[in-house]
Amino acid sequence: MKSFIAGVGLGLPATSFPLAVICGLGAGALVGYLIYRFGTTASLQLFLVVSTCFLYLVAAGLFSKGVWFLEQNEWVKLAGEGAVEAGSGPGSYDIRKSVWHVNCCNPDGNGDGGSGWGIFNALFGWQNSATYGSVISYNLYWLAVIVGFLVLGFREKRAKAAGGADAGSETSDSGVVGGKDEAGVPRAAVREVEG
Repeated sequence: MKSFIAGVGLGLPATSFPLAVICGLGAGALVGYLIYRFGTTASLQLFLVVSTCFLYLVAAGLFSKGVWFLEQNEWVKLAGEGAVEAGSGPGSYDIRKSVWHVNCCNPDGNGDGGSGWGIFNALFGWQNSATYGSVISYNLYWLAVIVGFLVLGFREKRAKAAGGADAGSETSDSGVVGGKDEAGVPRAAVREVEG
């Protein structure tokens, strides 16, 4: 853990570590205690659904943030290193590809309460300057997730429908295989006649 903290905060002063370490340890201990305390009474399914939804939000932010960094890198190559040093004001972003840019809410700090926005940046990919690529990629990610869930739901419904007709499709003593006998008559019909 010590090397992780040192690697993350290599460029920061030593006074910035204690609060971050204490908050991280406290949050971890709190989550661990809550899982321990309510793990036997809470529904495991509910826990998994909530944590999966949270991970989808994190993944959407990472995907969008990755596209934003690629576009920002192209802007820095075009405008020069001065674009990086401009902070969050004019010249720090490409106005041609900008969807919005707000001077507040900068996750990099700059004295305007950036630390709270930095948490949103780390968890959900928040940027105070959105580009077409970052917004479109965020929406395409959610579209892919929705399509994935629709396909899974369709397959599940189809499997349930097929499972209801072919329930117990193992071979029986009467020669019925795969839910149908050798003549192709469904098993349910065969049972009614034989029963």
